[in-house]
Amino acid sequence: MEKINPSIDFDRKMYRQDIRGSIAHARMLAKQRIISAADARAIVAGLKRVEAEIDAGRFRFKVALEDIHMNVEARLAELVGAPAGRLHTARSRNDQVATDVKLWVRDAIDAVDDALRNLQAVLIDRAEEHAGSLMPGFTHLQPAQPVTFGHHLMAYVEMIGRDRGRFADARKRLNESPLGAAALAGTSFPIDRAMTARALGFDRPSANSMDAVGDRDFVAEFLAASALCAVHLSRLAEELVLWSSEQFRFVRLSDAFTTGSSIMPQKRNADAAELTRGKSGRIIGSLMTLLVMLKGLPLAFNKDMQEDKEPVFDAAENLQLCIAAAAGMIADLKVDTAAMRRGAAVGFITATDLADWLVRRLGMPFRQAHHTTGRLVKMAEDRGVDLVDLPLDAMRAADKRITADVYKVLTVERSAASRTSFGGTAPANVRRACKAARRRFLGGRKA
Repeated sequence: MEKINPSIDFDRKMYRQDIRGSIAHARMLAKQRIISAADARAIVAGLKRVEAEIDAGRFRFKVALEDIHMNVEARLAELVGAPAGRLHTARSRNDQVATDVKLWVRDAIDAVDDALRNLQAVLIDRAEEHAGSLMPGFTHLQPAQPVTFGHHLMAYVEMIGRDRGRFADARKRLNESPLGAAALAGTSFPIDRAMTARALGFDRPSANSMDAVGDRDFVAEFLAASALCAVHLSRLAEELVLWSSEQFRFVRLSDAFTTGSSIMPQKRNADAAELTRGKSGRIIGSLMTLLVMLKGLPLAFNKDMQEDKEPVFDAAENLQLCIAAAAGMIADLKVDTAAMRRGAAVGFITATDLADWLVRRLGMPFRQAHHTTGRLVKMAEDRGVDLVDLPLDAMRAADKRITADVYKVLTVERSAASRTSFGGTAPANVRRACKAARRRFLGGRKA
């Protein structure tokens, strides 16, 4: 039991939230005349002193006291004496810990949102810088159509915008105060739960005392949003690994985010990106840990719930680290626009433009145009040239109505510039998208 029962080694992270909740509770007890005003003042002063000791690293945590709640309360008793014993009136460690965890997760959501907003700002700035920089767009990791690097980066701005929306939604739903639910049934003392809810920044008290202490949905939602966000960061990291490889050479990561090899002096390993990619599994694992822990629990509180903290602490810490790494890599990477342009000129990447031209100029049904273009691609492949290099007579062998005007749509520049539909890759579109994204996500400001 001495090994399995205590949680102080990890729940000490919640000391600020625990003390904040206790101060709100003490002031409410005094207002309701459940304890004296003098006792409340002594408790509040003592709690602030405890917080200062922990901040300064002078506080001695004791495993024998099990958790952050009892460690704080025991030290409070040493500092203020008898009034400390009145603090726990009309509450339980069950509603106390539920309140602490909610406050901690809410703070974590706010910190993650700030970090994601900064990452969006960095992405938008680089996207605007490269609104016209051509690169190959891929499907199945095969060259598909020309796009711009700015357009590609803006895809991640949208992903992260959805992540921020999920965190904001989770925050809104969690913002009900469990404090005052006591062990599970409420309390007979005339407490004012609305007062403590307001003091702690909650929208309202939770409506059911059993649900208040038994609920960890808010942890699961935070971890679910974190897991999906980590997946997005992992996809970005994977592309940075590919783009910085010698086979692509689209970008060069700075020395700050790469490492060398222990035996190969020429190596520049994209370790920050690889670790971001790897840590996504760790964050996804935290979500699975919590869901499996919760799935068989009867109401209300169970000691199993102690196992919610390590995964949420670990996930939040590693997600913040990955966001910071992604923002740093994007901010200072060097883009080789020439290499990207060369990559955009291979693999018959303007074949769709040829098919579209056949539809527009010759009135072909798209399926027929698709088939005709396929024949021309095969012809170019057999000759070892790109579509734009096929002679007109070879083009006309596929359809005699084809004219020299077709060559105007077969350059990668024309191809990208023609994608003017809303959300398309045309450079003018990308510049407008950057401005719109600044308004939507950043309040109109640059990074």
